Amino acid sequence: MMSYLVVFVGAGIGGATRHGMNIWVARQLGTHFPYHTLVINIVGSLAMGLVAGWFVERGGATGHLRLFLATGILGGFTTFSAFSLDAVLLWERHEHLLAAFYVGGSVVGALAGLMLGLWIMRTTLG
Repeated sequence: MMSYLVVFVGAGIGGATRHGMNIWVARQLGTHFPYHTLVINIVGSLAMGLVAGWFVERGGATGHLRLFLATGILGGFTTFSAFSLDAVLLWERHEHLLAAFYVGGSVVGALAGLMLGLWIMRTTLG
């Protein structure tokens, strides 16, 4: 039960940080192009690399600390960071075909899922 609370608190922090970053980036760069999402995904992936690298090099991080930082804060900030970590880990394990399938499948599947969801709502509610 404690692990859920740790993730919950972290995700709240990550989500609030994402909201603040959305507003800040939009003010700096405008809203014509989704710079805010691009910046968040890159910053989140950088942060995931730092966190994962720290865990690997320093070890000893408790399960709750990992859940709080990686799943909670970074998961609330962007799930793209988890996607990036999974893709790189597959690549580093020399599972290049699986990495390519994962990246391609994630992007195409996510876009298709979003389009299907929009279509369902437009046809049932429109």
